[in-house]
Parts: sequence; structure tokens; C-alpha cells
Amino acid sequence: MKALVAVKRVVDANVKVRVKPDNTGVDLTNVKMSINPFCEIAVEEAVRLKEKGTVSEIIVVSIGPKEAQEQIRSSMALGADRGILVETSDDIGALEVAKILKGVVDAEKPELILLGKQAIDDDSNQVGQMLGALLNAGQGTFASEVKVDAGKVQVTREIDGGLQTVELTLPAIVTADLRLNEPRYAALPNIMKARKKPLETKSPADYGVTATTKLKTVKVEAPAERKAGVQVKSVDELVEKLKNEAKVI
Repeated sequence: MKALVAVKRVVDANVKVRVKPDNTGVDLTNVKMSINPFCEIAVEEAVRLKEKGTVSEIIVVSIGPKEAQEQIRSSMALGADRGILVETSDDIGALEVAKILKGVVDAEKPELILLGKQAIDDDSNQVGQMLGALLNAGQGTFASEVKVDAGKVQVTREIDGGLQTVELTLPAIVTADLRLNEPRYAALPNIMKARKKPLETKSPADYGVTATTKLKTVKVEAPAERKAGVQVKSVDELVEKLKNEAKVI
């Protein structure tokens, strides 16, 4: 079985982002970039399936600037076999990403497509669902457990109020949630080996997609600073502050 995993280059989760002075976006100057945490979980799940003998080959694809090769190499160090970078410097939306991924899927014919449920930069949570619609394939979103057997995949997904298990016929799309697994650290020998693994560079035009979006970022603002908390000496004082200061009761 061939597995395709999509990864996104984002600002490292431990970095405090800074907004540009003109409020046009986030300042990425000298900022550490990493694999989107949810995408890293998707890579780990594919590697675990390969270790079980379920998956025979893992292909990692990323869409973005040339520097995204770094995140593809990191995925290879975790256990992916080869990579595809769809290089573009344009700002593209979720629909354009889904269309490009459809082109990659049509070319590679994977049985299992894994994605993070969302990216921590835009939090859109749209690509997996859009890709499912474009491919007319089953999708298991917010996955906390994945089992593949006999041409089907069972996905336990987190929903409001509990868990739901769906069974999908392959090929299928699974989007990873936080509780699906805990990604491993790449060992130094694997990091060295990843440098020699094949990485192919493509363009959106190779898949018949124009890398433009109808979405436009109008303004980006930092959240308002939170005021320091206070300690109260009694329940009466707490109620008084909630009523007269916070005005929530």
C-alpha cells in the first residue's frame, strides 16, 4: 500500500509570532519554521503503519517556497521514503491546495492520504474535506485512532460529546488529531540518510492549477494583552468583582 502525507511549513509552535508594523501579516524574518504539528502526527501515523507492514511506501508532499524542502527532509528523517515539493511563492488558499493535492493523488495513486486536521497558522481545517470532495473519496476527520485492514480503514474520530468510528473503503482520506499519536524524534543517522532520499520539485501548473486565490487578507492584528489576575479573599468578593468589574453575572 502506498501512503501520501501532506505537510505544511509553518512558524514553529514554540515561537511567539510578531505582526508586521503595517498589519499586512506575520513577520517571518529570522523566525524558526517547522512542520505543522498536526502534519507531523500524520507523518508519524504513516511511519507506524509502515512498521506494521501495512504501508510499503510513504510519499511526503508540501506546497510552498523552496525552503519547504527542509520540512520534507525532516519528514524523510522520521521515515518517509521520498518527497515532492510543489514550489510556489504565491499565497494560495485551501481550495488551491486541495486541487494541487488532487493532482498529486491522481499521479501517484496512493491508497491512503493522510493530512493534519488543520494548520496552526491559519486554522482553516478545510483542505482534507475539500480534497475528499474533489476525489469523491471517503474521509475520516479528527482521527484519534486508525486501523487499516482488507482494503478498508476504520477511523475513530473525536466529535462533540464522544467518539465516532467510521469505516471507509480505500482510497480514503484521514486527517490527524492531536491524540492520534506522539511523533518520534529523528535520530541523527536518519537525518543523514534523509539527505540522500529522492525529492522531486514540481509546480502548480504541472497539475493544471493556477496558484492564485480569491481570498485576501485585509488586516492582521495581535490579540489584546490579557490583564493580570487577582486573588480574592472570599466568595462574596469574587461575586462582587464578577458582577461589577467583569460584568459576567
